[in-house]
Amino acid sequence: MTFAAGAGGTTETLKPFGAMFSDYHLGHHYDEMFEPSGQPRLHCRALYQDLLGLSLPELRERQGEADRAFLTQGVTFTVYGDTQGTERIFPYDLLPRIITGPEWRTLERGLAQRLTAINLFLKDVYHEGRIFSEGVVPRELVYSCRHYRREMRGVHVNRDIYVSIAGTDLVRLQDGRFVVLEDNLRVPSGVSYMVANRAVMKRVFPALFERYNVAPVAEYGQALLSTLRTLAPASRPDPTFVVLTPGVGNSAYFEHAFLAREMGVPLVEGPDLLVHDNIVYMRTTAGLRRVDVIYRRIDDDFLDPLAFRPDSQLGVPGLLNAYRAGNVALANAIGTGIADDKALYAYIPDIIRFYLSEEPIIDNVQTYLLDRPSDRAYVLEHLDELVVKAVGESGGYGMLIGPHSTSDEREQFRRKIVADPRNFIAQPTLSLSQAPCFMGTGIEGRHVDLRPYVLYGEKVTIVPGGLTRVALRKGSLVVNSSQGGGSKDTWVLED
Repeated sequence: MTFAAGAGGTTETLKPFGAMFSDYHLGHHYDEMFEPSGQPRLHCRALYQDLLGLSLPELRERQGEADRAFLTQGVTFTVYGDTQGTERIFPYDLLPRIITGPEWRTLERGLAQRLTAINLFLKDVYHEGRIFSEGVVPRELVYSCRHYRREMRGVHVNRDIYVSIAGTDLVRLQDGRFVVLEDNLRVPSGVSYMVANRAVMKRVFPALFERYNVAPVAEYGQALLSTLRTLAPASRPDPTFVVLTPGVGNSAYFEHAFLAREMGVPLVEGPDLLVHDNIVYMRTTAGLRRVDVIYRRIDDDFLDPLAFRPDSQLGVPGLLNAYRAGNVALANAIGTGIADDKALYAYIPDIIRFYLSEEPIIDNVQTYLLDRPSDRAYVLEHLDELVVKAVGESGGYGMLIGPHSTSDEREQFRRKIVADPRNFIAQPTLSLSQAPCFMGTGIEGRHVDLRPYVLYGEKVTIVPGGLTRVALRKGSLVVNSSQGGGSKDTWVLED
């Protein structure tokens, strides 16, 4: 075992054996492959030995093959406002991230618990409001959320399932525990990259993959279709499904097309649909065809110009009335955004206790609510130590990472917080776990998170794996693809 000087020149950090790992440093965070001693973790030892047997030219060749595979398949994402062009190949790291079977089973139970409670909460909010009257969640917190929809008050949702598809962001702390960083409940994205990563891994490293007992992810499309089938109106025994996309200019258009193809259902845009007598129809070459279930990838604001934004060209006029009448199902339901408001996130443990009478299986990250005077005062004094997030933003936007910020950036956020404290929360700067990544000249550690995808239909289904997102910039904690992040295949080992 060798040693290398840390960033300050005085702290020594262990480095694993092997020339390919010569620039790999073990810091104070949890390492997905190595123990603090520098020895590979038991479930990673075979992979580590395989990596030692590969040369730098071999890894470069495999990386090039992977990049070409993503290009030919059109696996891309869009970066808005970038002067170098908006369409990008999704950055992919060759080296898988491994999760053991027992770890995964704990995550499955925790995620199923969380989504079950969230659905009960959404039904309660739009109907009886028990959680308000019993003082568990402040009424004004929900009613002030910009994703709260008064139009959904009293509306019956089939099977009381408001969130059918969720993408929950998890991070692993220094002690090895996973915690929930945030919930994505409106139109969660990225699952197509989970499936594409696995396909590319099998193509680039077929022999390597076959030596491990890895749980499959390829059935996600059919699992999604089964989930949507449970939402169909009871009067429609042979329902018609569509995926509703904003169009080719959307950042996740590849995913919309991919999922429609995987399920074998039409991909449509707003003008392809019309509403007559509160029934939704799809225009086809054979005439109008009734639509029963819409997997929508359009935010509430743009779904129906008669009900929400009148300038929307993306939605379907009259869709809300058809939905309220029970003639069409939407996944996810309108108004679910209140449950992934980052301020409401802080109440999820209490929501689980209230509806399920259980302790949360997966903890939250400590969160400061800035409309609380004591929390706000503390955060304003410690902006250089904390992460501040706008409650309604996603994709890494609207965020201040205190330790990596300038004094001007902190001052800008200070003014924003004072002007609108309800719009922000703050959390400690977490020491995200790191995983080995091939960076072109060798293997280095990069910070990662994990986004499993949870389906709620007849039962809760979680395809084993999820999307491991990687902060490819050295030292960065931001994993979003729009902010320089990438992804890697996630292996859940079957017992």
